[in-house]
Amino acid sequence: MNVFVAFIGLSALGSLGGVLVASVFLFVGDRLRPMIVPWLISYAVGTLLGAALLGLVPEALDTLAPPAVFGALLAGILTFFVLEKLVLWRHCHATGDCQLHNSAAWLVVIGDAFHTFVDGVVIAAAVMVSLPLGLTTALAVVAHEIPSEVGDVAILLHAGMSRWKALGLNGLSGLAGIVGAAAMVVFGRLVPALLPYVLGFSAGNFLYVAMADLIPSLHRSNIDTNGARQVLLISAGVMTVAWL
Repeated sequence: MNVFVAFIGLSALGSLGGVLVASVFLFVGDRLRPMIVPWLISYAVGTLLGAALLGLVPEALDTLAPPAVFGALLAGILTFFVLEKLVLWRHCHATGDCQLHNSAAWLVVIGDAFHTFVDGVVIAAAVMVSLPLGLTTALAVVAHEIPSEVGDVAILLHAGMSRWKALGLNGLSGLAGIVGAAAMVVFGRLVPALLPYVLGFSAGNFLYVAMADLIPSLHRSNIDTNGARQVLLISAGVMTVAWL
């Protein structure tokens, strides 16, 4: 029963935690929000890198040979590159200024649901290895989902949706994470050998988001150009994962 609660609780935390915290930022002034979100991005970079390289990859290496683990990691990176090229989701972290037409705003909802489903799979796979790994993975998911959700809601508002409708749709897409966790529990137990490959693939997901999406946004940001603060916040994210 405790394991079941861990699966549901941590997948819900990863899926809906970002939405709940992002909703708070909608009520923060427009001048303050663009300042805080880049700080969250820096912290998210650290948690994603730490979870991938200090948690997921070492656990996968306990079962698989290095070529298999890094092959799965490479597959994860390439898969998410292709998906982003197909515009299945777009991250618009600091300002919500995405190059999407208003009529394509629903792609944000669909893409967010897909990405959250994958996050649920990642969290469940980590919990199946150990509760501490599941906790650090859920933390990394929440950290990178907060700025993403802020940007997604900004796009929906720009498309003419009301504040509550935008939040409601993002919350609904967040439920896909619980579905993803349930799917991983079912298939992971049916095919235990699948688990280390999922961990390696998930590490590729985290590395792609951190290095191809978040870090470039820090370089482009005109709000927070303090490199020392960015390094400190990234380090704080890594140390959080290492401490847990």
